[in-house]
Amino acid sequence: MGSLYYGDAVAPIQIEDRALAHLKVVIATKLRRNESFTLSWRHPDADAPGRSTIWLHPSIPLRFVFQEPEAPELSRRWIEDLAHSASSSGGITLVEEHLAVSLV
Repeated sequence: MGSLYYGDAVAPIQIEDRALAHLKVVIATKLRRNESFTLSWRHPDADAPGRSTIWLHPSIPLRFVFQEPEAPELSRRWIEDLAHSASSSGGITLVEEHLAVSLV
């Protein structure tokens, strides 16, 4: 499980490593362009039910911490889906990865 530290918050946002790696690409791209946006996610099953949203701005400190030492292979489609939502008025909504299903 990875962690996203944002601003001066002491408690990190817990996000699965693979999802966090994909978010990192999209978030870094948006912030590099000096674009602000929101990021929304559903609370993990272990937490109280609900969802949260944060406002991401280039001037607010942000740190990604991964549990796994090796970076995962990234899915172009998942990055494109996240990037598309980042450009919408609703901001990034952390969606599940679309895995290719092979029928045998």
